[in-house]
Amino acid sequence: MIRNIQTIIPGIATSDGAGVKLRRSLGGQEQLRLDPFLMLDEFSSNDPNDYVAGFPAHPHRGFETVTYMLEGHMLHEDHLGNQGHLKTGGVQWMTTGRGIIHSEMPQQVSGAMRGFQLWINLPAQEKMKPAGYQDIQVEEIPRVELEHGGSIKVIAGSYEGADGAIQGPIQGITTAPLFLDVNLPPHIEFEHRIAKEFNAFLYLYKGELEVGGPMRPAPTQAAIVLGDGDRLKVKSGEAGAQFIVLAALPLHEPIVQYGPFVMNTRAEIEQAIDDYQNNRFVIS
Repeated sequence: MIRNIQTIIPGIATSDGAGVKLRRSLGGQEQLRLDPFLMLDEFSSNDPNDYVAGFPAHPHRGFETVTYMLEGHMLHEDHLGNQGHLKTGGVQWMTTGRGIIHSEMPQQVSGAMRGFQLWINLPAQEKMKPAGYQDIQVEEIPRVELEHGGSIKVIAGSYEGADGAIQGPIQGITTAPLFLDVNLPPHIEFEHRIAKEFNAFLYLYKGELEVGGPMRPAPTQAAIVLGDGDRLKVKSGEAGAQFIVLAALPLHEPIVQYGPFVMNTRAEIEQAIDDYQNNRFVIS
């Protein structure tokens, strides 16, 4: 069964970090989430005033953060000693677990800075596991050329190509996330199986796209939440289409969020605040 558009969550202009301008769709309001996805930000600007202040050191606990750089260069550093240069086409996948303090700072003072940051919830039994960091360079991300033109980057999960399953570099996560970046030339249909148990959405960041059966136009700069089914079907328009596809197993667990901390109870949030204020993240 083809998945149709269920809900459209427009990206709302806001800022984060030290004033980085972005658009937030998922997570703009608490009720605008899609289990286990907590938040999706798109940052896109040619003006360094919109991004040069970056994201100075700040804490996280209880979820995974994914930064995908379409264009630009940022430096990740954290209190565990990890360091990673996030360049065009690369991905930073960070499991915040029981606590991490990190920064993401631009390594450029001019030119374009474009990309996404995604937050994926962790199950209750994993929220206090040790933090971890993966720095994934563009050459480590499989790129599949489509038969009728276009391409797919497989960041997480897998894509069933003509030669079998193409596995992305991110595997072994409880929610089994799928993360694809799809680039279609004009007037091309694309289909991909997404298990019916998964929640799924896509985000069109350039071009024109129709989704579902019957087809319905998808707006740019919005999270397009997909309904029930086991298959994604889209068609690009006159300008072609570039979009990301995200899907994962829902957790069906309570969510209590306080800024950069996402737990299951208010008491756990209070503990996270206390741990951070008393420097227990650094020694965790």
